[in-house]
Amino acid sequence: MSKPLGHYTSYTPGDGSYLESLQESYGSMFEKISRREKLFLISGLASHLCVLEPGETRDEIYKLSVQLQIQLEESDQKGLLEALIAQVRHE
Repeated sequence: MSKPLGHYTSYTPGDGSYLESLQESYGSMFEKISRREKLFLISGLASHLCVLEPGETRDEIYKLSVQLQIQLEESDQKGLLEALIAQVRHE
């Protein structure tokens, strides 16, 4: 179960922010965006945040990324995605 945008971000109703505009356009839980589009947004944000981080990505992690896609069931891929997001968010 998802929670409203303000639960995850600094958005406060009526603040006139870009987040408010997003909520008005796509709903408080992005219910007007398809699953595919949500995954696309996750991918784009993750790529951008990765570029902002210092350092390099090890070759073994590139290989691991491919193996995760091959070896894991879709439900486990989603679970791993959730775990990684939680870890990045709270580091």
